[in-house]
Amino acid sequence: MIDIIPNWHPILVHYTVALLSIATVLFTIAALFPKLQYREQLIIAARFNLWIGAAITVVTLAAGFQAYNSVAHDTASHTAMTNHRNWAIPTAIAFFILAIWQAKLQAQKRVNPVFIFFMIAATLSLVTTAYKGGELVYRYGLGVMSLPTAEDHGHQENSDHKHGATNHHDQQKKEAPESHDHTPMNNHNDEHEHDHGH
Repeated sequence: MIDIIPNWHPILVHYTVALLSIATVLFTIAALFPKLQYREQLIIAARFNLWIGAAITVVTLAAGFQAYNSVAHDTASHTAMTNHRNWAIPTAIAFFILAIWQAKLQAQKRVNPVFIFFMIAATLSLVTTAYKGGELVYRYGLGVMSLPTAEDHGHQENSDHKHGATNHHDQQKKEAPESHDHTPMNNHNDEHEHDHGH
């Protein structure tokens, strides 16, 4: 494993978000502009983005579950992780269904408006899931090996970099999450009351 990350999920998820979002954009453009010169090529590109994105999402989910059961966390971050997972699973299932649906529609040159509606809805869910995943790192510090400490240091005179009156990490009043390990076969029961040795 690369030393700077505890899990491959943060890398893989970028491919999932990018490919599936691009697929939605291309399908939408093809639907809105039926007389577009390169419309058929757009639809083909959209299909391949959707299919490849759905395939990569299988691996992204697997890495996500591995992270869910292995990354050190506390009670608050556990709740946030569970919320992220609960958005991720139905979102992934939606795209799997849409990928299969589009495979059955590939002989058609037109874009089904109902299909476009569900693609947009699934993409909004994907963006929400990604946001919640980002919060796990930037708000709860999951998977972060080191956090910078606030200190006075100089910047170039014209630098736009500014420090607020209070450092973000001071506001959080939080160090790296305490160990909250689970065995590989643990189902990670959401209702289980965790003991962190306080």
